[in-house]
Amino acid sequence: MRRRLLALLCVFASLLTACGALPGEGTGRRTVTVWLMKDSASKEFLARFTKEFERAHGDLRLDIRIQQWTGIGEKVQTALRRQGGDGPDVIEVGNTQVAQYVDGGGLLDLTLESLRDWGMNDWLPGLAEPGRFGSRQYGIPWYAANRVVIYRKDLFAAAGLAGPPKTRDQWLADTQKLNSHDVQGIYLAGQDWYTLAGFIWDEGGDLAEQPSSGTWEGSLDTSAALRGMDFYRRLQALGTGPADADEEHPPQAGVFARGRVAQIVAVPGLAQAVVRKNPDLRDKLGYFPVPGRTAARPGAVFTGGSDLVVPKNTDDRRGATAVVAALAGGKWQTDLARTMNYVPNKTTLADAVEGEEGVAAMAAGAAQGRATPSSPDWAAVEADNPVKDYMTKVLTGADPATEARRASRRITRTLS
Repeated sequence: MRRRLLALLCVFASLLTACGALPGEGTGRRTVTVWLMKDSASKEFLARFTKEFERAHGDLRLDIRIQQWTGIGEKVQTALRRQGGDGPDVIEVGNTQVAQYVDGGGLLDLTLESLRDWGMNDWLPGLAEPGRFGSRQYGIPWYAANRVVIYRKDLFAAAGLAGPPKTRDQWLADTQKLNSHDVQGIYLAGQDWYTLAGFIWDEGGDLAEQPSSGTWEGSLDTSAALRGMDFYRRLQALGTGPADADEEHPPQAGVFARGRVAQIVAVPGLAQAVVRKNPDLRDKLGYFPVPGRTAARPGAVFTGGSDLVVPKNTDDRRGATAVVAALAGGKWQTDLARTMNYVPNKTTLADAVEGEEGVAAMAAGAAQGRATPSSPDWAAVEADNPVKDYMTKVLTGADPATEARRASRRITRTLS
C-alpha cells in the first residue's frame, strides 16, 4: 500500500511539472512574446529591462521581437486574427493606430487595470485618448514626442529679445522683429498640418467631430478652426516656407542649418540633424514650448508616440499585463525617457527630464497634447489629406471659409 501511494505521488508530481506548475531546470517559466518597433528603445535599455523583469518575475521569460514600421498594420491585424495563442502577447502600436485594431475586435479591454493599478488619470491626454474607445481603455501610453519651437539664441539676442515668448500674440510680435531681408523670422512650411491642428485645438476646434448621431464629420469650417488657420497664416507669412509643401519637402533641418532662419517647429531631436549639417550651431540652439493663447499654459500640440496593447487572443493575460505594468510604470518610464529623450507617459513624471532643455520643453507642451480624431478611418483621411490642400489654397489667397467647407466635406465622405 505504501509502495502504491508513493508511485501515485510520483505520477502526480510529474504531471504538475509537465504542465509548468513546478519550477525546474529549463521548465516552469512561461514565455511572454513582446513586439516592439525598431528604434523605439535602445538595445541597452531592452537588455536592462529584460534582466530586471525576469528577476522580479521568476515564472516569466521575455521574448522581445523587434518589428519594422513598414507593413506593420497588416502584420498586427493578422496576429490579432490568429487562433491558438502562438502570437504576440504585447504589441507596441502607434497611438493613432489603436482605433483601427479596436474596431476589429482584437484587443483586450484593460480598463480595470488602468483604473486600479496604473494611474490612468495622470496619463498624457494625447496618448491616453487615442487608446480609449468609448469608456474602455485598450491602449496603454508608453512614450510620447511632440513639437516644440527650436530657435537661434544668438538671433533672438541680436533682435533685442530677452527670452522666448509665452503667448501666441507675443510670438507673432517677436517673429516680426526677427524677420528681415537676411533672416526668416520662422521657417514654417505651408502644409505642416500637425502644427495647424495645435492652433485649431487651442481655439477650441477640431479637425473632425463626432456628434450625437455617432457619425464623424469634418469640422475645419467651424469658427474655432478658422481662427486657428488664420493664426497659422499670419505666422507662416513671417518666413519663406513653401505654401504647397510640407516640412519634409525640403527637409526643414537642412533649411535651418543654412543659418538664415530664426525658428522652426519640430521635435527636439531634429536639432541633432541640424548640428550634423552645421556644427557651428551646436551652442546656439534653444527650445521652448509652442506658446498658448495666454501665458497660463503652453499651446496644444499633436502628441505622437506609442501605446502598448494586449491582443484578445493572448493565452497569458497575467504575464502580458505584468509586462505592460512594468514598461508603463514610473521606474522604466524614467529610464526610457532619459535614454531616448522621450516624454514620459505621465504628467507627474515630467521632472525626470527637466535637465534636458529640449525634452523639458517637449514635456511642458505634452501636458496640452492632443491626438487626431479617433475614427478607425482617420488613416484614410491622412492618405488623401484634404487638410494639406486646404492650407495651400488659403495661403495662396483663396477664401478660407469656402475652402474649409470643401475640405470638411471631403473629410466627412472619407469617414462615413
